[in-house]
Amino acid sequence: MWNVLVFIVFVILAFGTISGCCMFSAPGNRGSRSDHFDGTRFFNQGNSSRQGFFSFLKWVTTRDAPEWRAVSAAVAHQKFAERVGAGELHITFINHATFLIQMDGMNILTDPIWSERTSPVSFSGPRRVQQPGVLLDNLPPIDAVVVSHNHYDHLDLATLKKITARDQPRIYTGMGNRAFLAKEGIDRVEEMDWWQQGKPGAALTVTFVPAKHFSNRGMCDHNKTLWGGFVIESPAGAVYFAGDTGFGLHFEQIAQRFPHLRLALLPIGAFQPVWFMSPHHLSPQDALRAHFILKARTSSAMHFGTFRLGDDKQNEPVETLQAAIDSATMGNSQFWIMRFGESRSVPPLL
Repeated sequence: MWNVLVFIVFVILAFGTISGCCMFSAPGNRGSRSDHFDGTRFFNQGNSSRQGFFSFLKWVTTRDAPEWRAVSAAVAHQKFAERVGAGELHITFINHATFLIQMDGMNILTDPIWSERTSPVSFSGPRRVQQPGVLLDNLPPIDAVVVSHNHYDHLDLATLKKITARDQPRIYTGMGNRAFLAKEGIDRVEEMDWWQQGKPGAALTVTFVPAKHFSNRGMCDHNKTLWGGFVIESPAGAVYFAGDTGFGLHFEQIAQRFPHLRLALLPIGAFQPVWFMSPHHLSPQDALRAHFILKARTSSAMHFGTFRLGDDKQNEPVETLQAAIDSATMGNSQFWIMRFGESRSVPPLL
């Protein structure tokens, strides 16, 4: 009975949303064709298959999503040194795909989100069960922000506006997102195609790298902006932030271009049901495979335990990854599962 009611509500909402889809849809990119852009829409390498509307409909009408419990916010929130010294690399896991990366005197945020929901409206949509491990006001000055794609759990407008008002950082993101952000008053934006580079500082380089995912904020803008990950380089080493991605050949491409990764930040959550999620999300086992392909000295898990976006049990991604790590031969590498709000110094390359 529950599935029937969900289906009826979904159909009603779908028709209403389609009629006003441009209310939430973002403007798209227009330009020359490439091997991942047809002039209007972007696509994954090899034009790999994606889940369509009917697959989505099957999922929402048959899913058996486990309940998650709300987690109490931390009572005490740490404060940070404003900068780390030359050659140092320090990371803090804040929540979801949000890390504070401190390296060679620069502070970088990845896909920052402090909002209560991942949704175009404040009264509905996935609500956080895990509070951010760091208060936004406790962040040190932010020099650069990387935004992997425009989904609500990765491009959080409310958070970006607060950080922009406070620190005026340079924001790096995929093609097509600058117009949307400019319309919202965020204008220090550099949009990038895959393999393009930016320079937030004299000693820091940011490269936008391929991922296997998709983009949209409404019903009418599917794949009109580009998704990807980032490699951030400085004298302290190279850090790979995967953003949101399924498993694909891009890991080998990144490993070839960046053969000495000091750190990889890899998503492990929202992987159930595998039949529906796998084209666009890594499973914990996939993340460990990617770790080995990338030959990262250290990897750290993300994209788990904050918002219930798939049908994973609340602790399933972490428990599954830990079991995979325990069964693997890690050699001189390591794969961290950090607590929310935890900070660690990243070991140098051997």
